Order: sequence, then C-alpha cells, then structure tokens
Amino acid sequence: MTGQLTVIGLGPGDPRWLTPAASEALASATDLVGYGPYVDRVSEQPGQCRHVSDNRVELDRARFALGLAANGARVAVVSGGDPGVFAMAAAVFEALETGNPAWRSLDIRVEPGITAMLAAAARVGAPLGGDFCAMSLSDNLKPWEVVEKRLRAAVEADFVVALYNPISSARPWQLGAALTIVAETRGPDTPVILARAVGRPDERIRILPLCKVEASLADMSTVVIIGASTTRRIEKSDSDTPYVYTPRFYGARA
Repeated sequence: MTGQLTVIGLGPGDPRWLTPAASEALASATDLVGYGPYVDRVSEQPGQCRHVSDNRVELDRARFALGLAANGARVAVVSGGDPGVFAMAAAVFEALETGNPAWRSLDIRVEPGITAMLAAAARVGAPLGGDFCAMSLSDNLKPWEVVEKRLRAAVEADFVVALYNPISSARPWQLGAALTIVAETRGPDTPVILARAVGRPDERIRILPLCKVEASLADMSTVVIIGASTTRRIEKSDSDTPYVYTPRFYGARA
C-alpha cells in the first residue's frame, strides 16, 4: 500500500509548542482527520481535505483514517496534547489490530506532542520532579471500580497524580469522589494544581491546598495535579502564585 497514516500531537494549545516534525507531517498530508476543535487548530492547506467528527467516536475515526490511507492518501490524525496519552494513537492501533489485515502493511507513524500535565507542570515549577503517574477519571471505557482501585494504589504509594478528564456535564461526580479518596491519605495542605487550557488565551492556573479544592473548579479542559507527601511550595516575594516542586530525593536527603 502506498498510503501513509501519521498520528499527530498538537500539544496543549500554544502553536509554538508544536514540534517541527509534527508541522511537516501536517503540511504534507492530503487528508486531515480529527475531532472538530482539534482540526480547527490546524491551518488550512490548499487541496487538503478535512474530515471532522464528534467526540467519543475515536474507534470509528481511526477506522475511517486507516481506510483513507489504504486507498493511497497521506492521512494526518490529530490529537490535542500527545496522541499516545488518552488519545488517538491507541485508537488507531486498536482499529489496526481488529480491522482489515491489509492495513498492517501501511506506513503508520506517531508524532509526539506536549501533553497537558507537562505543560501545566512547566507553568508552576517542577511538581513532577519525583515519581508520578497519570490517570483518566473517565469511566466511559472502564468501570469506576477500576479507577478507584488504581487511584487508591497510586495515592498510597505516594505518587504525584495527574488526573485527566476530571469532570464533564455527563460525569459530574467523579472528581469529587476522587478528591475524597485522596483526602483519606494525603494531608489537607497537599498542593493541588488545577491547570485549565494551558497555552491557550483562556488559560487559568490555580494552586490550592487539598482541603480547599472543589470539583466545580475544574472542567474537561483542566488537568489536575495532586502533590505527593514530599511536594513543596516556594512562596514568591512578588506574586501570590508560588512555585511548586517535588524533590528528586525521597525521605531524608543523602
């Protein structure tokens, strides 16, 4: 097959954070496939076809893109952030595994992007400087019991935890439940970062102690980073917003 499919991470929003390799792949694509708001972030190219679909149809979108590539198109499938973090790369390979065996001869590539937790961490300091994990609070594709079990294990293991997909109109209670679980183990002054739309004009970042975080402060454009027991605040002399970092060492410094 002569077609090609590239899954591209657009980063969190600031076009300066798009990698040169991703820009080249976007420019050379004959067809652009993705969720509408992500496709809208890509500059239009003469002669390039744009195929927009709604949210929560990732597998159908992946099959469609593979079909285009099988017919000889150079397809770019776009995701926000990094396409391998709760995004389209996994959907493409799921469709590849279960779909037309001929698709396996396609040239399929993944171009990484800056994922939301890395952009948020850079804004405030180094909260991911020690061991950390990332979780999605969405229970659309896995039962809440699994989410809860994994969250408890991560908190008890004293990871910094980055929560993606924390809340939506269809899932209004999960973040509140997650914060309750965290509070069973973490202290009330644990730093929590709520970073919304990092790199976009409506960016907003709050740093609050765990005891003051409310689920209503987040939405689907927010990544929530919950500090470990070792995570620290450094107050600035000229700003209300502190630095936040997690030391590389654990326990007593050697």
